[in-house]
Amino acid sequence: MIDLYTWGTPNGKKISIALEEMGLAYEVHPIDIGKNEQFAPDFLKVSPNNKIPAIVDRDTGQSVFESGAILMYLGGKTGKFYPTEAAARIRLHEWLMWQMGNFGPMLGRAHAFLHFNPGKAPFAEEWFATEAKRLYGVLDTQLGKFPFAAGDYSIADMAIFPWAARHQWQRIDLNNYPNVKRWYLEIAARPAVKKGYDVPSASTIPLPA
Repeated sequence: MIDLYTWGTPNGKKISIALEEMGLAYEVHPIDIGKNEQFAPDFLKVSPNNKIPAIVDRDTGQSVFESGAILMYLGGKTGKFYPTEAAARIRLHEWLMWQMGNFGPMLGRAHAFLHFNPGKAPFAEEWFATEAKRLYGVLDTQLGKFPFAAGDYSIADMAIFPWAARHQWQRIDLNNYPNVKRWYLEIAARPAVKKGYDVPSASTIPLPA
């Protein structure tokens, strides 16, 4: 049994999707970041950076914070969606770190300026809109070579997908990125992804027109 501390953000949805894909039993503990529940002392013991998601593995007593680290832990625990062959694992790590260092942080800032505060900082809006398009272009090129980000479907795709699911917030038209659109629709149709996307509350996966 895994205790999952999460909220309805892209980083949170990564882990619930992975848990569903891997068939692991888990109990959801919602951490309402709108009410600053991530700063509660008890949560700090699990996540020292006061961020969701975080997990505690009841089988081992191991706690893990940071979504990328959690995905690697779960992949290692189950042996699913996390290849053991060296070259395949390196490629997966590259694309997982690309998400953690680029596709997540840059798009998160795009949300701040383009979705939540439009008109307040024109330079920032233009900069992050341009960067969002560049990142989708990088992903589109990769998905023109492979069916999924690191070759086979993996935790890298589970990390990238929830951020791509907010493409409308980023003012991205997936029709301009045909390889990303093909990948996105295929992942969105997976039953485990649909179920994991509904954690901690029911959500609708946005589909391109």
